[in-house]
Amino acid sequence: MFDLRPVGYVTGLLVTFLGLAMLLPMLVDIVEGQGHWMAFLESAIISTLTGGLMALACSNGVRQGLSIQQTFLLTTGVWVALPVFGALPFILGDTEARVVDAFFEAMSGLTTTGSTVFSDLDQMPKGLLLWRGLLQWLGGIGIIVVAMVFLPELRVGGMQIFRSEGFDTFGKILPRATEISSRISSIYLFLTMSCAAAYMLSGMTAFDATVHAMTTIATGGFANYDASFAAFEGASVSVAVVFMILAALPFVRFVQMTAGTARPLLQDSQIRFFLKTTVLIIVGLTLWRVVHDGVTTVEGVRNVVFNVVSILTGTGYASADYMLWGGLPVTVLFFVGLIGGCAGSTSCSIKVFRYQLLFASIKAQLRKIHSPNGMFTPRYDGRSIDEDVLNSVMSFFVFFIVTLGVVAVLLGLTGLDFITSLSGASAALANIGPGLGDHIGPAGNFAGLNDSAKWLLAAAMLIGRLELMVVYAILTVKFWRV
Repeated sequence: MFDLRPVGYVTGLLVTFLGLAMLLPMLVDIVEGQGHWMAFLESAIISTLTGGLMALACSNGVRQGLSIQQTFLLTTGVWVALPVFGALPFILGDTEARVVDAFFEAMSGLTTTGSTVFSDLDQMPKGLLLWRGLLQWLGGIGIIVVAMVFLPELRVGGMQIFRSEGFDTFGKILPRATEISSRISSIYLFLTMSCAAAYMLSGMTAFDATVHAMTTIATGGFANYDASFAAFEGASVSVAVVFMILAALPFVRFVQMTAGTARPLLQDSQIRFFLKTTVLIIVGLTLWRVVHDGVTTVEGVRNVVFNVVSILTGTGYASADYMLWGGLPVTVLFFVGLIGGCAGSTSCSIKVFRYQLLFASIKAQLRKIHSPNGMFTPRYDGRSIDEDVLNSVMSFFVFFIVTLGVVAVLLGLTGLDFITSLSGASAALANIGPGLGDHIGPAGNFAGLNDSAKWLLAAAMLIGRLELMVVYAILTVKFWRV
């Protein structure tokens, strides 16, 4: 019989922790003299009681290891349960959001997608703005743990290539998650505090700096203003670029740096590929805007750099409406969002290491065609790539493209136009944030979409954030056969 108790225990603990986190924005509203703090208190009570009772009821089933089925179910179940409870402050609070909008916002936050259904953010109570930031910050550290602990063990999308990154203790998922979480949390907190300090030095208020530091390091993109980063001066924009790039690097390299060795960070081929790609795209789009649009100001160049980095890392901030830049830049930015940052970071989308493996495989195949009798093995970071890893990566690409097409078609069937459907599917599945067009582009939001489209996009956010296969696996009949 399939034992759900370990899954329920961990999920209950995390829901309890989420409920306790609601006390922070409650205190902010109390200090601000707002009457909205009751919504957070009610949400915290519901979440902590439900989570605590769930954990208590399942505590007799806790053990050191988890089966493959339990691990798949736990990874997906947590990312379904937390948005349900994370949506409560939006339903009970000042926004009085409908269930679909509240769930969409919470899912967008915890998956660090950054798409929003809320307008008039400038007038929103600070407690709710902080809660949006907290959702993304917690989701960011959560996805690092998932990427470093669960996905390599589950052999998802080629992530098994990172199983030997200093945390290889197969069969002890829960103890290892605790160990990695404690080591990563210190790095994550340090980067967040450093980012907040830099934002304050650049001219942001302490509150804006704190919230935007959370959503920057999480590469989430929730902002405190409808204008996103266009509301801030150039210095803050430059700070954001630096920390978005840092957040898109593998956090295991930062852990190794704290242990006294910077060599892995400097020699990581994934990092070099990511940085070279970033520079190449920035230079290309900058030259286009200089030649085609006559942009020569520092602000104009800064906007190109910022928006390229924001879309590439999946953060989703916008410092300008790049829909006005013309067809080529918009097309380039659409495909840039499908690249992503490094594995083991808070960034999202396909990830650069998969492109490295894809190109290595293509190169080996081309050499075989040229020299049929030769032996050519694809290599990554100086190591030969196992066929199992290549098969996982190729399967991921196929499933990603198919899922993108299916979601886009389904969105079209709800009545959305082609650009909104395709870019919305891409923004949700790759967890980018903004889409393209007048409705969901950088100058708009997702509030005007119909309910069916919002539920579809929320599901796509979940599927994309958990690297597709984790969710698809539990939908098969074979998965439930014990």
